[in-house]
Amino acid sequence: RIAPISLVLAMALLTGVATAQGPHRGGDFLGPMMRDMLDLTDTQQAQIKQIYQNGKTSMQSLWSQERESHEAMLKLITSGAFDAAKAQAIASQESQVHAQLEVAHAQMAAQAYQVLTPEQKTKLNEFLAKREQRMQEHMQNRSQAPSSE
Repeated sequence: RIAPISLVLAMALLTGVATAQGPHRGGDFLGPMMRDMLDLTDTQQAQIKQIYQNGKTSMQSLWSQERESHEAMLKLITSGAFDAAKAQAIASQESQVHAQLEVAHAQMAAQAYQVLTPEQKTKLNEFLAKREQRMQEHMQNRSQAPSSE
């Protein structure tokens, strides 16, 4: 079974959209590697692009809120009067907005996934399984590496 976050990451690769990049990102919404790997038809590409265009529009206010929280945290850090309670409140707000963005992005990825044929889904799932395995191996190797301190 593929972890949900892996599916979201793969669909982000498929579409070339990352929530953190916000509404200013333009250009091609389909990552060339995934588009080529899955051999998407022009119709599929158009459908997926439309899914992400619609999602981008609905997520703009969330991106704005996330940016405002980030700016508020930077202002607090550089104010010379750090207040841990204020930092916690800002972090909590940013975390809630980020969670909403993740859910919205997962929803778009799930919609895009439904555009794929069964064969494309199988190919994507295999890619994700291999990617997940490599990631786990990397994390395991990293945790076993001697500290350089």
